[in-house]
Amino acid sequence: MNKIIASTSRLAAAAPLFALMLLVSSCARFNANGGLATWGWVLLILDVLALLDVFRQPWTIGKKILWAAIIFFFPLAGLIIYWLFAGRGKSNTGIV
Repeated sequence: MNKIIASTSRLAAAAPLFALMLLVSSCARFNANGGLATWGWVLLILDVLALLDVFRQPWTIGKKILWAAIIFFFPLAGLIIYWLFAGRGKSNTGIV
């Protein structure tokens, strides 16, 4: 029951992000000459950082591949979903 309540509060906080995602995703990631626009470069950098973060987590290989596929196939939405729902930082790394 606590997981449902926690997820509901995350979804309420994520509503503005989803609206922003819809607005930004309507903008093209590419210029007329085929090169990446500024937004495309920012999205590419954030996706690469998220993928690096996925493979640094102490998860099973299946979970890592699943999150990497979500981020790869849905660059903007996958990035937002990963940062909201992946449960990063809950491991005990021994660093105080």
